[in-house]
Amino acid sequence: MSARRSLLVALAVLLLSGTACAGDPDIPTTGEAATTTSTPPGTSLRVEEVADGLEHGWDVGFLPGGGVLVTERPGRLVLVRDGTVTPVEADFSDVLVEGEGGLMGLVVHPDFERTRQFTTCQTHQRGGTAVDVRLVTWRLSDDERAATRTHDLLTGLPVNDSGRHSGCRPTFGPDGALLVGTGDSADDPTIPQDRTSLGGKVLRIDPDTGEGLPDNPFASSDDPNERRVYSYGHRNVQGVAVRPGTGRVYASEHGPTGFDEVNRIEAGGNYGWDPSQGGSTGSYDEDVPMTDLGRFPDAVPPLWTSGESSTEAPSGAAFVSGQEWGELNGMLAVVALRGQKMLLFDLDDAGTEITEVVLPPEFDDRFGRLRAVRRAPDDSLYVTTSDGADDAVFRVTPSEG
Repeated sequence: MSARRSLLVALAVLLLSGTACAGDPDIPTTGEAATTTSTPPGTSLRVEEVADGLEHGWDVGFLPGGGVLVTERPGRLVLVRDGTVTPVEADFSDVLVEGEGGLMGLVVHPDFERTRQFTTCQTHQRGGTAVDVRLVTWRLSDDERAATRTHDLLTGLPVNDSGRHSGCRPTFGPDGALLVGTGDSADDPTIPQDRTSLGGKVLRIDPDTGEGLPDNPFASSDDPNERRVYSYGHRNVQGVAVRPGTGRVYASEHGPTGFDEVNRIEAGGNYGWDPSQGGSTGSYDEDVPMTDLGRFPDAVPPLWTSGESSTEAPSGAAFVSGQEWGELNGMLAVVALRGQKMLLFDLDDAGTEITEVVLPPEFDDRFGRLRAVRRAPDDSLYVTTSDGADDAVFRVTPSEG
């Protein structure tokens, strides 16, 4: 058994570096950099490795009966079941594997038992030329050994030849809507503020047709892309999660240098990223504020920011749920690439303020870059690593003691 295969460690009080001085006892709230963490007493976590030997495991999706689908960014799909990793045959020959792009987000449809469908996010190329980022729906064979492409659910998300800022995370809401966090492609600087572009957005679409839903904030628009937009003014959304019992949507997002964010997503909200400086420059200017409240006074401030001096590169996001989690129940888990840690955000009842930030020490620079975190049907959390060699999938559960 490898050293990382099974860890049982207690959570401890840790300090998260930020813009304030060390030892600052104040808990950060809306728009402030997180500076301190605390730990519920008597809580510990068990971390078990369930798969290894992967390459940039980007996302996971859960099948009835306990199987787990995992996307690998170089364009591979595997099934993890009972500790065995089995390749799933599928044609990913059109995937553009470049930089941050490739085979990315994955979500299993709620009606999988009837349809056997799941949807992936992937960068698309034709003849070696980057075309777009798109959502593709697949059908898994009965024997789970192959997947057949049924249709392209949504095309036309902007792509960078380098793969930069490709996004792309799909998550189902409790109402059956498909929420998709996208990147702005770090190319055309007008994209984040352009509601007719699908980049730098959180989209809300019909999972069968890819069309915007009739209760979306811009549903009356003449433009089909604008009808799909739920929020805009984003830079590179990497995680989307829905708070259980509320339907409220939260997203994690990469900032430029520092200023990573966790946001509460409001229907129609502008999150203030504008590398075009109001259209005054044709270049992608990354020196503008992540949330530009000067240019956009009504922009939605972040719930949390890493601040000027800290870059975490937050990726996947999922809510911890279940009474067995004790004091951690209801917290928002966000994993970080550069920060190589998991952050647990405790929200107030209204979901509008972060009251506490907890850093589980077992994920603090222990396993390298962390890409995905998803809540499984049994309320455990699954986490993937993204170092590019011998990447792993972990199952995380609470352990009182």
